[in-house]
Amino acid sequence: MILKNFKSSREDLDLRQKDIANLFNLHYSTISGWETGKDTIPIERLIRYANEYSLSLDYLFGIISKNKKYNPIELDLDYLAQALTKLRLDNKLTQNDVAKKLNTSQAAYSHYETATNIIPTSFIFGLTKIYKPFSIDELFGRKKI
Repeated sequence: MILKNFKSSREDLDLRQKDIANLFNLHYSTISGWETGKDTIPIERLIRYANEYSLSLDYLFGIISKNKKYNPIELDLDYLAQALTKLRLDNKLTQNDVAKKLNTSQAAYSHYETATNIIPTSFIFGLTKIYKPFSIDELFGRKKI
């Protein structure tokens, strides 16, 4: 899965892959894998990157074309679980409906709505295909500056 604006945001900030690797204490080849879609950036790391450089998750995922400034995200699994549940119910879908569209099981998906596990980045991307309009920043409770 390629985040549409991950690489371009790094380049716009005049950062090298090595700079991002140093932020996460990783090898630069990991960053290369994220940029090419060979590997998927874990959502916790993507949030840290977005917070560090004042980037919108909606921009990084390519939902919006221009970055918007937001306050940092405080990752709160309970808030995220409630937001996922509300989003699904507002769209009159069952957990099974969403799970099928994400190519996972209902049991696995239910763990995201009960704050047992954090939803993977690839599934968050999948939610952008299910729900329209949709804001990932708002899903995480992020407030605009």
